[in-house]
Amino acid sequence: MKKPVIGIRSIGIYLPENRMTAKEVSEATGGFWTEENVIKKLGIVEKRMPGENDGSQEMSAKAAKLAVENAGIDPKEIDLILDITEEWKEYPLTTSALYVQDQIGAVNAWGIDVQNRCCTAISAMTIAKNMMLADDDINTVLISGGYRNVDYVDYTDKPMSMMYNLGAGGGAIILQKGYDKNVLLGSHIMSDGSLSRTAGVKIGGQVNPITGDNWKEAKTSLRLMDAQKMKDRLNEVSMPNWINCIDESLRKSGYTREDFSRNGYLGILHIKRSGHEWMLEQLGLTDKQSIYLEDYGHIGQIDQFLSLDLAMKQGLLKKGTIAVLLAAGIGYVWAANVVRWG
Repeated sequence: MKKPVIGIRSIGIYLPENRMTAKEVSEATGGFWTEENVIKKLGIVEKRMPGENDGSQEMSAKAAKLAVENAGIDPKEIDLILDITEEWKEYPLTTSALYVQDQIGAVNAWGIDVQNRCCTAISAMTIAKNMMLADDDINTVLISGGYRNVDYVDYTDKPMSMMYNLGAGGGAIILQKGYDKNVLLGSHIMSDGSLSRTAGVKIGGQVNPITGDNWKEAKTSLRLMDAQKMKDRLNEVSMPNWINCIDESLRKSGYTREDFSRNGYLGILHIKRSGHEWMLEQLGLTDKQSIYLEDYGHIGQIDQFLSLDLAMKQGLLKKGTIAVLLAAGIGYVWAANVVRWG
């Protein structure tokens, strides 16, 4: 029996109004990074910053409402919510999917939180597709999330410059079984657990609880906990793993690298400018086949949804466009999936 298709019915993006400019990033580093290098090397013209009411779960709910509105469906049609909100949220040990369920009125859904750092969107799309194909009762799935890890950034920590781009926002998509547009095809995910504790928040967990002495430091304690190990290993495997994820997801979708080069769009997370340009060159893509998120920063696992939404609005996605979504997350995880647009 032929498997039903799973398509992206809609996208919803919520972006806070607040912004941090390249000049302000430079000033936050004490001038160690000039404004020019923040733009040219780190690739940040400006990035979105959370406002007073922009909690992570709240931004997930706002994006979810927009996705439901854009899909033109009743939220009661949603069968499952996979929430990809970061662990940094309004209240620890609360389930983001259930907060979103209540906020949008998806009373017939059940929900679960999924977390794979900045790879979570692609991981959740892969999980959702497999669940929808395996369960006759799951026909409409909402994937939504909010992100504001920018709160943890210490701009005086020089080794952390790779994370100066962290921003804030929310994103959501609605997947439907039998929807024959914007069809989810193959995906490929790789992980390297040897890097599982090379980066993270040092203070606030069971090993280093927040105390009266460290609470100020805890607020900006996102750190590279083994910077040299992480750097050496990523230099060795990161780009090859990304390329492998792309090639494998294309192969599983019945496409080749050449097909993608001719008729593709790369929805890649925000990375340093030289890395973005290198990736386009390796894949034989032009700068018209991807959007560099220099005006948004890195909104974690929301980047892929944002890139798709921007590409759609800018007319970069035509019927038959091969959209490859690409991500990486600390821990370390690499992922790609393919969407046949239109």
